[in-house]
Amino acid sequence: EVQLVESGGVLVQPGGSLRLSCVGSGFIFDRYAMGWVRQAPGKGLELVSHLNWDGEVTYYGESVKDRFTISRDNAKNAVYLQMDSLKPDDTARYFCVKDRNVGLPEGYDSWGQGTQVTVSS
Repeated sequence: EVQLVESGGVLVQPGGSLRLSCVGSGFIFDRYAMGWVRQAPGKGLELVSHLNWDGEVTYYGESVKDRFTISRDNAKNAVYLQMDSLKPDDTARYFCVKDRNVGLPEGYDSWGQGTQVTVSS
């Protein structure tokens, strides 16, 4: 059974930083691309970032470019999202997602439960 477990979401002040982590199990981690998707209150799903099996980053959303950094450690079955210069608009539930394939987004077939990030003073 595929499992994705996120952690790291907390309440943070605007301008602050946060690092989200996701650990995967139940599949061969380094054979799949991974990503982060978020959902703000009352809004739809938004792809935040995506990276290939080998760590090549293929996508950042316009709203997070130059502020967020995605990375992975295949030895630890983990993917991370470093978030800097956080804004209230970044408030959302962040989901770790597993792609169906190794490279460019082809469809996310597994999702974690999500971790809540709240940016507020």
